[in-house]
Amino acid sequence: MKKVYFKTFGCRTNLYDSQVMMSAMQEYEVTEIESEADVVVINSCTVTNGADSHVRSYISHVENSGGAKIFLTGCGAHTKGEKLLEQGRVAGVFGQSEKLKIDELLNKEEPFYEPGDLNYIDEAVVDDFVGKSRAFIKIQEGCSFRCSYCIIPHVRGDARSMDESKILEQIEKLARNGFGEFILTGTNVGSYGQKTDSSIASLMKKISQIRGVRRIRLGSVEPIQITDEFKEILGEPWLEKHLHIALQHTSPQMLKFMNRRNVYKQDRELFELLATKGFAIGTDFITGHPGETQALWDEAMKNVRDLPLTHLHAFTYSKRDNTPSATMKPEVNGSVAKERLHELESIVEAKNFEFRNAFKGNLDILVESEKEGLFVGYDQHFNKILIDSDEDLIGNWVNLEDYEVKKESNYGRV
Repeated sequence: MKKVYFKTFGCRTNLYDSQVMMSAMQEYEVTEIESEADVVVINSCTVTNGADSHVRSYISHVENSGGAKIFLTGCGAHTKGEKLLEQGRVAGVFGQSEKLKIDELLNKEEPFYEPGDLNYIDEAVVDDFVGKSRAFIKIQEGCSFRCSYCIIPHVRGDARSMDESKILEQIEKLARNGFGEFILTGTNVGSYGQKTDSSIASLMKKISQIRGVRRIRLGSVEPIQITDEFKEILGEPWLEKHLHIALQHTSPQMLKFMNRRNVYKQDRELFELLATKGFAIGTDFITGHPGETQALWDEAMKNVRDLPLTHLHAFTYSKRDNTPSATMKPEVNGSVAKERLHELESIVEAKNFEFRNAFKGNLDILVESEKEGLFVGYDQHFNKILIDSDEDLIGNWVNLEDYEVKKESNYGRV
């Protein structure tokens, strides 16, 4: 039986999609060792130029290291797939909607391009996650927002929700198989249930009632998606004490340029409310978007310093063809955008260290891996902790009362 190695780039949604393909394969064997693979499936990301570059570099790496057959899927299939196929660098390209046909696709002898359907609704049920101690659950697909810089709606389609019964069935199976932490993922997670008279908060309540569910984490949500109903569950013990709320910027003028729906004044009120309830708060941020003058940047950093932020997913602006931002002026020099990124990162790193120092409670940790003799896990605030132990802790829950707060992470011993 031929062996297949999955290389996944990008977001948690892609991690889930890769797992669906692994679970659907009948005629091939999954390997976690790249050098063993007869076939490599690349689940690509195209959110930035850097993401595209990483995919191309990886294709070159595979080409130079043994000649495994390469197939491309993911968001990059829609933007770069045809060109890579024409260049003969991949054997086939397929969209996310085609992933359950994985055996049939990998068996094709002739090159193919099957982008699939951007309106499909995922009905796959996954009952295991290879090499993972926590489970990723895709609850929706696509995004109906039209932020001026973003290409994702063009490659993932408009927002649509997965069937609630399928989601709950999947979590029940995974919980029976020993998974206790569930990360709800999607392109725009907070939009779940908009056309089905449900909501993300309602779904989480139902998930929490499934036996074996210990902690529920969320992917990125929009500020306007933290509704009154959502606020009612903020004190529930099963909800992670970390929320990732996408702002993208904190200058009101920049938010208008970006065609964002959030308003900084309301964002700050929301973040302050969450902080009073003990939440660690992460956000997404883009530096160097066209129109970002020094004055607007200075305003944004003043606002960032006022926010109770603890985590950050930020990157410099990347021009994507066929988006409104691609033609906006004035452009920001790339080196300036990088300097601003580093300034932002240093501010949030300091805030994270301050948050960890101020917290005096126990840490509830799910241990995920081992690296250089230390076990690595994440606590309820999604902060990394390194644990020294003579026991094998991978996959276990650890409650730590005594630990040391260091700048890069917390440390403990069991």
